[in-house]
Amino acid sequence: MVWSSFSRPRGVWETVPVTDSPALAIFDLDGTLIDPAGSITGGIAHALKVHGLPVPDAATLSSMVGPPLLESLHRVADVPGEVLDAIVHTYRKRYISQGMAEGRPYPGIPDLLARLRSAGLWLAVATQKPQGLAEKLLRAHGLDQYFNSIHGAPDDETRPPAPDGKAGIVRAALTTNHAHPDRAVMIGDRRHDAAGAAACGIPCIGVAWGFAPEGEFAALDLAAVVVDAAELEDAIAVVLKTAAASPAPHAASTATAREGAAC
Repeated sequence: MVWSSFSRPRGVWETVPVTDSPALAIFDLDGTLIDPAGSITGGIAHALKVHGLPVPDAATLSSMVGPPLLESLHRVADVPGEVLDAIVHTYRKRYISQGMAEGRPYPGIPDLLARLRSAGLWLAVATQKPQGLAEKLLRAHGLDQYFNSIHGAPDDETRPPAPDGKAGIVRAALTTNHAHPDRAVMIGDRRHDAAGAAACGIPCIGVAWGFAPEGEFAALDLAAVVVDAAELEDAIAVVLKTAAASPAPHAASTATAREGAAC
């Protein structure tokens, strides 16, 4: 369901105020920029089969895209703790050898990123995929050139997920790019993206082409839900213009932002 849609006014980017703080768009990766084309769900199913464990149904597998893999395997697929590391190793081996190549940027995304950069926006990635894999995936599909910074989870996936979920990764994107929360927006396809954005005082735009199960967006305080790259471009412009003119109630103060976008 689309809650907000945007017509495309001529010169829309000219209406976004210019300040000392860069206007920053922070993107999730899988399900937002890149369509894994079954490489994640298929890879998880493969790893579970190899280790003789039951494979969840398709809907359950799709729900595992977004959170940290270790967390999804344990909480969603009920994988015993003693075999988690082995399953992650099997999954990553397959993903690196063939999974990354199976994915594709979603329609219109490369052109959108190019236009946003040309318009003067700063772009970052905040993903719960391991940092090194995120960089490799973006490079494999020619998208790394558009981003000022890329932020992911630790490469050592045997470490427990961060207790603050995605908030720390979003915070790193804000701090690295010296962006005030009232000059930033998160774009993602799952509740984890919205939660990370809210914890850092920035609005979140939901993309309808990702992995959110039916009804998930309805429970979230999203600035907009968009159905294609054209709507996303307009939504980013409108959200950043609105936030700069009148910061949302949940946005962090300027003083807080200057202290490193703490959240």
